[in-house]
Amino acid sequence: MTSGANADSKTTVALDVMSGDDSPRSRIRAAVKALKRYSSLHLLLVGDRQLIEGYLSDIDYSDRSRYTLIHANKTVAMHDKPSLALRGKKDSSMWKVLELVSTGEAQACVSAGNTGALMAMGRYVLKTFAGIDRPAIAASVPTVNGSTLLMDMGANVDCTSMHLYQFAIMGAQLAASVHGVESPKVALLNIGTEEMKGNEQVRLAHHLLLEKLEVQQGLDYIGFVEGHDIFSSRADVIVCDGFAGNVALKTGEGVANLVRDGLRSIFQRSLLNRFLYFLISPLLKELNRKIDPVLHNGASLLGLQGIVIKSHGGADEEGFYRAICQAVQEAQNDVPAKIAQEVEERLL
Repeated sequence: MTSGANADSKTTVALDVMSGDDSPRSRIRAAVKALKRYSSLHLLLVGDRQLIEGYLSDIDYSDRSRYTLIHANKTVAMHDKPSLALRGKKDSSMWKVLELVSTGEAQACVSAGNTGALMAMGRYVLKTFAGIDRPAIAASVPTVNGSTLLMDMGANVDCTSMHLYQFAIMGAQLAASVHGVESPKVALLNIGTEEMKGNEQVRLAHHLLLEKLEVQQGLDYIGFVEGHDIFSSRADVIVCDGFAGNVALKTGEGVANLVRDGLRSIFQRSLLNRFLYFLISPLLKELNRKIDPVLHNGASLLGLQGIVIKSHGGADEEGFYRAICQAVQEAQNDVPAKIAQEVEERLL
């Protein structure tokens, strides 16, 4: 595991520019945008060298000292089975960005590829911290007053109470390190707030959190929250298994699209409605920026001994750029080292 960087020192991030649904062109354009934002950033662009050079030649960015091209022969496809990708694609762009983090050549990596394959390869190449059974995917979702971390987002469909407790510890540290939240409020996602509600794993995790955190500082466990609380700013971290988390995230994205499409349809119905849209369009744009999933792209694979950011497979240039920004922030705040310390103090 590599040590982090402060805001003024060089930060190196490896990008898997080949994996994902969108064209590599959009990911390379996102990389150039990130280089323009962060003067201390150096990028390792991993993939088909000839293809990357072709895309770079079309972009107005000539400072070759800011990036390095690393060739990879293969790409992990979105439909590849994780086990087969792990065995047969060790010369892929996904594998190589993880190796670059493992060897210390990069402080973080970003991929928009197959989630299962990225998780499997990450566990094999980087390993998990002692005391952590499984990595978890933590993603930021918009709320009334900002955002909250929701985890797990799909890496672990079935979780024990101890897994949920471990997720709470890691999520709280990420909220504190990157989002600057002092004593993060942590909650368990449940079907009700009463103690008898929920399945056995959630109820046991609730008692485990109450027991373990009674004598520990730096984390404020507030109990159960329900689905409608996810976007209410009640908690800084909301913990659940990967099945519930993935459904909740995609339901939220669907509702955001419903709101946008519904408003667009309403304002196109008549000349008066179009005039009203003209009057309030600045307010609607502000709302769209708040709920747009693209602006919250970039999920952290917590528990691995290195920074791995999972971008949405269909992310466009802006979305992948946001994922790179997440990687830079975690590297500059030395998130893995802080999680390792937190795990040692609370779990070992």
